Amino acid sequence: MPAAPTFTFIAGQDDYLVDRLGQKRFQAATGEAGDGLTGEVINGFAANVGEVETAINRFREAVQTMPMFGGKRTVWLKDVNFLAETQTGKAESTLALLEDLKAVLQSVNPEETAILITAAPVDRRRSFPKWCEQNADFTLADESEGGGEALPALVMAEAKAQGAVFGPGAIERLLAQVGPNARLLVEETRKLANYASQPAEGSAGGAQDGLVTIREDDVAQLTPNVAEGDFFEAAEAFFSGDLPWTLDALRRHFFAGGDARPIIAALQSRNRLLLQVRTLLNTGIVRIGARGLEGLPSAAQLYRERYADAATVKSGYNVFTQNAWYLSKLAGGAKLPGLPRLIDNQRELIAAFDEIVRRPDEQEDVLRDLAVRCLAG
Repeated sequence: MPAAPTFTFIAGQDDYLVDRLGQKRFQAATGEAGDGLTGEVINGFAANVGEVETAINRFREAVQTMPMFGGKRTVWLKDVNFLAETQTGKAESTLALLEDLKAVLQSVNPEETAILITAAPVDRRRSFPKWCEQNADFTLADESEGGGEALPALVMAEAKAQGAVFGPGAIERLLAQVGPNARLLVEETRKLANYASQPAEGSAGGAQDGLVTIREDDVAQLTPNVAEGDFFEAAEAFFSGDLPWTLDALRRHFFAGGDARPIIAALQSRNRLLLQVRTLLNTGIVRIGARGLEGLPSAAQLYRERYADAATVKSGYNVFTQNAWYLSKLAGGAKLPGLPRLIDNQRELIAAFDEIVRRPDEQEDVLRDLAVRCLAG
């Protein structure tokens, strides 16, 4: 039988999700107080190799310190960021220091000292993270709450904790406007729950099992569009294929004094992701299922070498760094345009940008013409 794990390793790409799980584990081990006698926290965030060495040396000293009054101590190496495919993470000196860290972990008596390591982002192809996964009590934070639905599960749990539930379309709208930012999603959920709990001023749409309801209209009115500058209505209308809605959304945007550049940026951001999604769907490697875009991890393993920093850096240019559930909502199932249409969209967006440079005083006309060319057929 394999040896029992001697330490806990929690990793993922979202630092908020990783830290959230780490806090739960640390408090369970030390109690709410987390005093210096039963628990100690070591900052593992490092901007360079020298700081990596400092963090590991402090960690070594902490785990080698015997408890003053007997009992068991918990040492948390928190916010480790040097396991990613970064300049610091790839440095030969860092790799040598990780071998030292491995030796420390192998030498600790788990009966005397409990060790918790939380790290984000992490390149799971690298030697040390692989060793940790095989030898530790390992949790992948991005998949710990509902598999591919980690973010929806996170906000639903937070809403319930605040005495609320999401009504039809509300979660989809929240994810579309905020994007895959776990920390901001939780804060927005708290705000929306508080708003919905005040019927005299808010818009609580009834109660389910004693919980107030957060409606889609609440999200639209109270939550900013911060998902990479994605101006929700114009982008949603355009990719739904609804020309009248798109033209109305553009009219409202420019009537309010808006500029064309964020609209083009939003359309390009979504179009380049959909180009990748459509290509993967056409190959049959992935499909849109009940739990989101299924098969994305396998596709990432197959194609990751074609992407720089594919495993660690969130980017709108890299489909494999996006949340699968969020991608499936963007794709919209049967509404997803075909590959030729998406390629033509990209060409039209480039042409529209050049046209706006030439006609800066006619931005609305340029975007209206763009919408007609892309959607009228």
